[in-house]
Amino acid sequence: MSSEPFAVALSPAEIERARTPPRWILSKVVLGCAVILFAIFGPRFGSPSGAVMGAILVASFASSIAGFAFSAIGGAMLFHMADDHVGIVQVMIVCSIANQAAMTWSLRRDIDWRGLSIFLLGGAIGLPLGVWALLHSDRLLYTHVLGIFLAAYGAYMLLRKPRHAVKRQHGAFDVVAGLLGGLTGGAVGFPGAFVTIWCGLKGWDKARQRAMYQPFILVMQVVGLAAISMCKWELGHGAGLEPGVLLCIPAGLFGTWLGMATFRKLSTTQFTRVVNILLIVSGVSFLV
Repeated sequence: MSSEPFAVALSPAEIERARTPPRWILSKVVLGCAVILFAIFGPRFGSPSGAVMGAILVASFASSIAGFAFSAIGGAMLFHMADDHVGIVQVMIVCSIANQAAMTWSLRRDIDWRGLSIFLLGGAIGLPLGVWALLHSDRLLYTHVLGIFLAAYGAYMLLRKPRHAVKRQHGAFDVVAGLLGGLTGGAVGFPGAFVTIWCGLKGWDKARQRAMYQPFILVMQVVGLAAISMCKWELGHGAGLEPGVLLCIPAGLFGTWLGMATFRKLSTTQFTRVVNILLIVSGVSFLV
């Protein structure tokens, strides 16, 4: 009789799981990064307050369940903690970029790059207009209008009876959704609302929706942060990006890890309800 052990065939999914570190290890890595960042850079640049870090963690957790609304939830708290609205938008964009990068990476196999490019075309048109509005107009003029719309739409979609997806899905509507996303992304650091709404109306499942609006939000926020930083410098508002802002990232990543764990347990119907609830929360946050 052969003394060699029996060979066990593993499926590709089992092999992938074997190569992927357990989630508890990833959480420890995030916490370890937080300790290192605070220890090295905190005394030099000034650590963010506990209230700011707590607000970022809560906003990251709640928003990562559906993949958007970090800026709306975080802004509802952070805008009451400082008078520098441009600086607060920068904090939200930086943390959201880190959060979105982590979430986009987890959904990378489902991304439709061709479809995404159409949304990004519209975003490229709307983003400069949004940045101009942020730097040259009264924030209350447009945030209240946006808040009323999001709250009303979210409530309507949450209470109405389920219906079929929109039949006409011409690419022009994708461009318009992207344009509106770019506009709100530059103005309030919140590019995801209109693209999220439109993807939901298409009737896609939760994975396909997130695989579309998640990378859109990420690209818009990276470009938006660069544009805001350059404009701040040219307008004499100080350095484009304060180094201490980077110390907020670990709190955001840890909240994102918790939110993604919750997302995986939701059905598409439950996910849709969460999206509509977050639209309502986002709208209310712009009104307070």
